[in-house]
Amino acid sequence: MCTFVLRIDNIKYMYKKKIPLDLDCGVAIAMEVMGGKWKSCILYELEKGCKRPSELHRHFEDTSPRVINQQLKELEMHGMIEKTIYPELPPHVEYSITDDGRSLIPIIRMLEQWGNDFRPKMVRILEKTGMAE
Repeated sequence: MCTFVLRIDNIKYMYKKKIPLDLDCGVAIAMEVMGGKWKSCILYELEKGCKRPSELHRHFEDTSPRVINQQLKELEMHGMIEKTIYPELPPHVEYSITDDGRSLIPIIRMLEQWGNDFRPKMVRILEKTGMAE
């Protein structure tokens, strides 16, 4: 059970958290790392090989570069990906998945399978509530 809450003051976050991270709850930690609409998709793409930011922006063309950049910063902060800056002109940046990030790929695949299995029910729910497109 996730009951003990420990505030982390020595870790720099992109924004100030209103609710402190519960380090005794594995689910809370997993959601801290994986929470965000595009993080699992980014990891899935980087598992295929290193990518430049522009390649990721093109791949996720339905979202803004700002959102993708924020997700990349958070994944890097949590050690799931590495950012390599090559000292050349123009600057060349690449992102790659780390071993910790790669350890999430089987979990992402399991979530994908669950989502595929749940899809028919989700369609019915959305149709029933009038939210289907």
